[in-house]
Amino acid sequence: MIGVISEPELLLITAPDCHLCAHARTVLNALGLAARELDISHPEAAVIAARGVPLAFLPVLTDGERVLAYGRLSERRLRKDLGR
Repeated sequence: MIGVISEPELLLITAPDCHLCAHARTVLNALGLAARELDISHPEAAVIAARGVPLAFLPVLTDGERVLAYGRLSERRLRKDLGR
């Protein structure tokens, strides 16, 4: 059986009533990307921060290994970085 190579899971760390988080959702939708969303108050966010992911400027988009973007997401930059 041939293994299927899948894209890494994207994680979007957000906060309630965050206009930049809403913008990030719009950018991800425009690129056809799905991301699991995690509220900053969730205990998993503290674990992620302890691994060295800076959570000072929300939203934060990560692929589990690296931070892809934070703050106001740029569709153009993400498109370039992700080869889309």
